[in-house]
Amino acid sequence: MLNQQRSLSEIPKMSGASQAERAVLEEEFNWLLKEEVHAVLKQLQDILKEASRRFSMPTPGLESQLKQENFILGSSTMDQVKGVLTLQGEALTQADITLKTAKSNQVMHFAFREEKQWKLQQIQDARNHVNQALHLLSSRDESYRFKTGAEVNKLMDAVMLQLTRARNRLTTPASMTLPELATSSLMKMFSPPMPGDIMVNLYINLSKLCLTIYHIHAMQPNTTKNFRPSGSSVLHNPGAMFEMNNAKFEVSHMQKVECVVPWLNDTLVFFTISLQLCQQLKDKIAVFSSFWNYRPF
Repeated sequence: MLNQQRSLSEIPKMSGASQAERAVLEEEFNWLLKEEVHAVLKQLQDILKEASRRFSMPTPGLESQLKQENFILGSSTMDQVKGVLTLQGEALTQADITLKTAKSNQVMHFAFREEKQWKLQQIQDARNHVNQALHLLSSRDESYRFKTGAEVNKLMDAVMLQLTRARNRLTTPASMTLPELATSSLMKMFSPPMPGDIMVNLYINLSKLCLTIYHIHAMQPNTTKNFRPSGSSVLHNPGAMFEMNNAKFEVSHMQKVECVVPWLNDTLVFFTISLQLCQQLKDKIAVFSSFWNYRPF
């Protein structure tokens, strides 16, 4: 069996290989296609099923199967923003946020309206990519016979593409302009409504759930000659400007609090392991192909 007798690096180059050595290589390569590829596919499916389970949607009537988790936002060094977010799979079912304004020290309290929940599109998209990877893997069950290394590589490339997209959705939050934030449906989620000089954003960054709050003020007409609207960004720093409804505004203060979601961290680890398994299988195919003076693809 492959790797039990000798490492691939010890296999002689085919150009100088005897007929017997060529036959051994062919046999080992056929074993790789028949046995080891399916063993890797099974391993990948097991790992990705665990990842998918983390993302699972509640079944109608069985919502309790997907537990609700409370995450506390804020830190000991910054008590101007505090909050508790309740996450159930891809949905924030509750949000309880307390803000202390820098100027007046006024404390404001906001919560999601009872009938509302906020779907985190990043989690939804990542789950869809994982399920697509699982679909690709399950399309080649144990009875399927791979005929060439190229066929295996094509499947691995397709799986790796889905896993890379899934990972990128969690590691790369969407960039938004300030007008997009101001008109986001997230702003309509709260009771009481957010005041006009405050904007919020909620997103995933790696394994963290992040809440960003922007305090804005209208720019005076005599300062608009220096108006430079900011573009799309994940974070907009104080001084960022934008125009909306024929008025010009500036970010005066930005606050960000976050919390770690352990199962998102697990999921990112699953993606890394799965991508490594795919690449290792591709590497073994490549090593074998390099020992033929023709490509066995």
